[in-house]
Amino acid sequence: QVQLEESGGGLVQAGDSLRLSCGASGITFSNYAVAWFRQAPGKEREFVAAIRWSANTYYADSVKGRFTISGDRVQNAVYLQMNTLKTEDTAVYYCAAGRAIVSTIRNPNAYNYWGQGTQVTVSS
Repeated sequence: QVQLEESGGGLVQAGDSLRLSCGASGITFSNYAVAWFRQAPGKEREFVAAIRWSANTYYADSVKGRFTISGDRVQNAVYLQMNTLKTEDTAVYYCAAGRAIVSTIRNPNAYNYWGQGTQVTVSS
């Protein structure tokens, strides 16, 4: 049974930082593309960042330069370092793993496994 579990969310002020973690059981992350998506109330789920274990990383324009995705093969974990947080970053953040390729890396349908999400709230 595959399980992904996110942690690290919370309530912070604009300009603060948070680090989200995603751990997995039942799969080896390095065999998949792993991504972070987020969903704000009333909005569609949107791509945030992804990593392919060739060391390629991908970012949404809205987070580029502020967020950094990284992976740890030994820990079988993926992290999302979020700096200079803005109120518009408020959302539930989901970790996902799948056989995404470059052309589908931003498409949630390319990911088979999802975590339950962790809430990030940024206050002004």
